[in-house]
Amino acid sequence: MNTTYHATEQGYYGEFGGAFIPEMLYPNVEELRQRYLAIMEEPAFQSEFQALLTDYVGRPTPLYFAERLSKKYNTRIYLKREDLCHTGAHKINNTIGQVLLAKRLGKKRIIAETGAGQHGVATATVCALMGLECIVYMGEIDIQRQAPNVARMKMLGAEVRPATSGSKTLKDATNEAIRDWINNPVDTYYIIGSVVGPHPYPDMVARFQSVISAEIQPQLFEKEGRKNPDYVIACVGGGSNAAGAFYHFLDDSNVQLIAVEAAGKGIDSGESAATSTLGKTGIIHGSKTLLMQSEDGQITEPYSISAGLDYPGIGPLHAHLFTSGRAEFAAATDNEAMQAGLELCKTEGIIPAIESAHALAVLEQRQFGTNDIVVINLSGRGDKDLNTYISYFGL
Repeated sequence: MNTTYHATEQGYYGEFGGAFIPEMLYPNVEELRQRYLAIMEEPAFQSEFQALLTDYVGRPTPLYFAERLSKKYNTRIYLKREDLCHTGAHKINNTIGQVLLAKRLGKKRIIAETGAGQHGVATATVCALMGLECIVYMGEIDIQRQAPNVARMKMLGAEVRPATSGSKTLKDATNEAIRDWINNPVDTYYIIGSVVGPHPYPDMVARFQSVISAEIQPQLFEKEGRKNPDYVIACVGGGSNAAGAFYHFLDDSNVQLIAVEAAGKGIDSGESAATSTLGKTGIIHGSKTLLMQSEDGQITEPYSISAGLDYPGIGPLHAHLFTSGRAEFAAATDNEAMQAGLELCKTEGIIPAIESAHALAVLEQRQFGTNDIVVINLSGRGDKDLNTYISYFGL
């Protein structure tokens, strides 16, 4: 098998990836790098992981043929229903995997960062399940716009710590989490929620999320008599849901991959998070990747109406998929995403997370063939975004 699009042993995808970390974090990251694959491949680990995915998360999630949406766009649209996972998004696939890993490494204290709050809720959930201390860092602005998820985390026993520096969003929450980890290296495990950060995190998160594409293949075969779709579409902030949806199709060039970023108020408006278009090579949160930065290399503030997509970089896998041309990168504005989200509500009776609505917006942007099979990863449900929908549409 051609493994061009998978991480090397040093954690590189083409020119992107690696581990650029403070010396104090080196022992933690190195221990993880040396042990993560061996632990993940243990039969006992896999058995526990798969049992929890089935009985706790509710996997496999359905691959749903969206009949009315398909009719409107004159193509065959399937939705991978990650919104039906326990906690309402794909994030739980990864947090269960990482918390099992943390236990095997003897860690008792778990920290995490969150933007939209879904990863924070998923981390708080698995910590409650395993009886572990949980601290979630979240930008002050995101705490305000994602109040239901903040309440969930607190109900699950987590401490939510606000990040009050910078843009007070996901980037800043990640900075705070890394500071905590530096100060508490012995007993603390950092569960990163996306395919970002130092190696081995991007590879590890992609492997835990690859359950998404692993399920798509037999499900599609059952419905269409073929394992591979023509297109797989997913939204990208850091990019964990996209990495999971793309994973088993990476080396098959017949499957076209479309990653959809947040264009905010317009790609060139100065209020955007379209990293592939606007980004240059740099280092953020321990990884060499594409990120939005000023002429003198200062990270510029991203913007999106969606709390989960306003990250100034993308994961190194996605940076490689973009620069190599393996994946097509599109961008949806706030308005395009909000309209696409509302359309799904009215045509299929499904309220999507605003993040996922960005992926749906591609249907208006381009024409698909009548017989094309288009799989869109519906990464999360829209409960957390109801206030944003309500205020945006004046409902």
